[in-house]
Amino acid sequence: MGNAVAEEHALILESVRALAHDKIAPRARDIDLTQEFPWDIVDLYRSQDIFGIPFTEEYGGISGSAVLLNRAIETIAAVCATSSLILAVQSLGSYPITIAGSEEQKKRFLPDIASGRKLCSYALSESGAGSDPAGMETYAERHGDTYAITGSKMWITGGGVADTVTVFAKTNRAERSRGVSAFVLENVKELKGFSANTIHGKLGIRGSNTAELVFDHVEVPAANRLGEEGDGFGIAMKVLDRSRPGIAAQACGIAQGALSYATKYAKERHQFGKTIAEYQAIQFMLADMESQVQASRLLVERASEMVDAHDPGLTHIAAIAKLVASDTAMKVTTDAVQILGGYGYIDEYPVERMMRDAKITQIYEGTNQIQRIVIARHLLSE
Repeated sequence: MGNAVAEEHALILESVRALAHDKIAPRARDIDLTQEFPWDIVDLYRSQDIFGIPFTEEYGGISGSAVLLNRAIETIAAVCATSSLILAVQSLGSYPITIAGSEEQKKRFLPDIASGRKLCSYALSESGAGSDPAGMETYAERHGDTYAITGSKMWITGGGVADTVTVFAKTNRAERSRGVSAFVLENVKELKGFSANTIHGKLGIRGSNTAELVFDHVEVPAANRLGEEGDGFGIAMKVLDRSRPGIAAQACGIAQGALSYATKYAKERHQFGKTIAEYQAIQFMLADMESQVQASRLLVERASEMVDAHDPGLTHIAAIAKLVASDTAMKVTTDAVQILGGYGYIDEYPVERMMRDAKITQIYEGTNQIQRIVIARHLLSE
């Protein structure tokens, strides 16, 4: 990376940091309590070109760097996981187009996503096909120049607010992974046969929209298929390799936010005539938390660099980064609650929200059990 690019990225990240501190942090608790999708944060991202970070200037973006994107996600997640997820999902939903789209498709779809004019989501999981996406039952039948998609998708982040949705469906129902194809659905809210049912009552990321998507013979032009029929599963796996470092970054941010708050609290809270930060038991907890966060951040940085370099070893390192960072987020936020004691257990203080938000990072983009399978498979194949 040249000095000019590095300086530009530093300026962008400083802008993100200021927005996170001044605009997003004051909204975090209310977003969690109301459980309402924060359209004001979307408008903020649009006005400040935050949605442009995952995209190159050629397609209307301002960067295209995974390193910068994931640093931005971490920075926002330190104050509000829900708000960081809006940026992460905008990139996730566009990755299939970036990876497998033709030049015509990229120029047609990406500028509206990069500007935030259209929100984007990624529809792979189903109620019976989460960790086993090849077992999906949603299918697409071709009729001339169009396909008709029938089925449903579950746990789709942003699915109820998105304008553009990348959908994976079987074009050969007799096959598993080799029968999957990928499609870009535009202006989904206007499509006949499409509906989105928002899922309520989540443990964490409560302001994020999570939905079940239903397709009843929803028509999509053949020109919106990404790659050839049967390419979809490979596209989906390449997308997850790129997106897992982003979830690791989110986890790292949540952990950092909890650590920072717990450290501040420990220096102010008095027990037995001195601050609890003066007790070795608390010092050792904070030291372990700091070490785990720093180690996770280095893994996120390495995986992000590999995304930018198109490194063939990405699958392995992305899985490690996601596994370590999300387990760290759960451990660090739990310890932060412990340091705050009874105060940590009520929603007046942010660490209980951070603990709830941390849990999802161990689940989505592939559960941590799946990450261990990916890591072990690579190790044993050498």
